[in-house]
This record gives sequence, structure tokens and C-alpha cells, in this order.
Amino acid sequence: MIIGESFSLPGKLRNVLVIQLGDIGDVVWSLPAFQAVCAALPRAEIFLLVRKGIGSLLEADPAITGIFEVERYPGNIVERLMRQIPFLVRIRKVRFGLVFDLRSDERGAFMARWTGAPYRASLWAATAPWYRNRLFTHLVYPTNENIRVRLGASEQTLRIVRQFGIPTPETTPRLALSPTAVDHMKDALAARDILAEGEGKNGGPRGFVTISPFSRWAYKEWPLERWSEIAAWLGREYGLISVLVGAAGERARAEELVKTTSGVLFNLAGETTLGELAALLSLSRLHVGVDSAAPHIAAAVGTPTITIYGPSDWRDWAPVGDKHQVVTSDMDCSPCHRKGCEGSGRSRCLENIPVERVREAIKKKFLPPR
Repeated sequence: MIIGESFSLPGKLRNVLVIQLGDIGDVVWSLPAFQAVCAALPRAEIFLLVRKGIGSLLEADPAITGIFEVERYPGNIVERLMRQIPFLVRIRKVRFGLVFDLRSDERGAFMARWTGAPYRASLWAATAPWYRNRLFTHLVYPTNENIRVRLGASEQTLRIVRQFGIPTPETTPRLALSPTAVDHMKDALAARDILAEGEGKNGGPRGFVTISPFSRWAYKEWPLERWSEIAAWLGREYGLISVLVGAAGERARAEELVKTTSGVLFNLAGETTLGELAALLSLSRLHVGVDSAAPHIAAAVGTPTITIYGPSDWRDWAPVGDKHQVVTSDMDCSPCHRKGCEGSGRSRCLENIPVERVREAIKKKFLPPR
């Protein structure tokens, strides 16, 4: 095992694996690292390893040869291992020469070691179990842990590939779209009489707005009734339809939200793959949401975003650039990085953000009055 700040790429690489077993947002922020590896090794076959269900988000990228999706199985350790064997055999058969693991956990480390690749690289993890770092041949020593705040979350993974002499000219995530998925989403919108293009009602701005009010963690959510007010205001003030997006498990809540409005809010939560969600967000004039996967995907397909942050730190993870804006609480305790106030699962800092503050953010930056 070699620990340092600069390495050389091995010669004549045929197959390379990049592992990112984080959440959807982590995968989006890793796009510049994926693409840098592809550009630096044009003669190699580049494969990705991600969590189950995330692969469709990346499959339109022509530089990626293949995508492996790993899933968690129920049962004891023996049962889980037995069900993983066919998957593990498929990975081993590829005979990778180089593996990059873009996270600091043990699962990716074990997968990297299992490939049998002679070169296995990652970031040195000081807080990981002792055996994790030993599963790699090359470890990049982290010299600046505040790098995300200054340059965006993509720097967390770019610094790994960069230390192998790989150029990283692009630091902003750019997501490739499937033309088939775009056409499918246009058809889905047309079926609901929603215009993906053209002029809105009463001579208003073109298109529609997407909204993501849900998160895997309730402590990141803004009160749902305020989304009804935002959708009603967008319809009344601009003639814009709002489209709800989210996971399948959020569809029932989205339906309840739709019932509180009258013809200005439509529900597509749970009706798309991640690749189709990216296509839908690319057709949207603006995306407004809480700290979840959708704002990251929207930014990566070029759609302006407004993201509402509470206890999590927007300086670490929010999309960067003039097209993107955050709305935060003015409470002194925010961001606190906690999962709700006093263990309640609720965040007063989010509850403290009024509808008017979000309306002003939309109005001033993206939708000036006619």
C-alpha cells in the first residue's frame, strides 16, 4: 500500500472500474470524476459500480462501457453472500487493471479488492476500520477537508483521480440525456395537457416548473402545505403548471398534495426511472425543491434550481453557479447538521422559512413579473 499525493497511471489499461456506492446526489457530484477518467483513458473500457436503481441515470453517457448495480439482500451473512455470488463472479470475470473507489467506506473497499485489480486507489480514510485502507494499493492523502466549501462537492472525488495525473478541466456535473427518455417524458406531459414548449397561459413564460418537496429524511422537508401555496401562486401569477417529482414511496403523499390545489399541480412522483427523471427535469423551466436528489440532477442537466436548506449545510452540497440559489433559515443554529430538533425528526429552521421568502427567490432571480 502506497500513501501519497501523486501517482502515475499504469500503462496499457484495458478495463477500469469506478466505484461510487453513495446516494444519488453523491453519484451526480462524481460525474466530473467519471468523465475525467473516460477522457484520460480513451482506449480503455470504463465501467461503473453504483447502487441498485441508479444505473439508469448514467446509461446515456456514450463514454461508459457498462454499469454494475449492487443491491442489499435480506437474511443472515451467509444468505446475503450466496445471493451475491453471481454478481461477484460477473465483476471478477472482467479482469480490471485499475479500480477507483470514490468513497471512504468499507463496502466499496471490499468490492475493489474482490475485483483482483493490481491497482486499487481511493482516499485515505482516517476514521475507517483499520482493514479498510489496507484493501487498496494506492491511497491519496486528503490535504484539505474544506475543499467542498470552496470549489463544490465534485472536488471530493476529483482530487482522487487528479493525483494520478488525470486532467480535470470540468468540475461541474454534466449529465447525458437519453433522447428516448426525453421523448417519453414529452409524451407523458402531453397526455396531461402540460406544455414542454411554447407559450404558457395568458402570455406567460414558456414551459412548466418541477417541484421536489420530499426527502428520504423528514427533517429536511419544508412543511407540505406551503408547497400548495407555491404551486397556486405560480399558476395564478405566471400561468405555470407545477409538476411534482419523487420516488415511488412518495407518490401517495404527492397525491394528497395535488388534492389541495386546483389544476395547477400534477403528480409524476414514482412514474419515472432516474434517467427519465433527468429528462423531465431538463424540460423544466425551473426546479424548486428541498435538499434531495432532484436539485442535483436538475442542475446537472442545465435547469436552474432553488433549493431549500435547513439543518444540512448548503455550502457543502448545493449546486454551484449563477443559475442556482439556496433559501435558508435566519435562525442562528442553522445549519446544525442534526437530524431534527431535540431528536424530534422535525426541523424548526425549515418550519421558520416563510412562503414569501421562497416566492421572492423565484421572482427576483428566475421569473421576473411581466
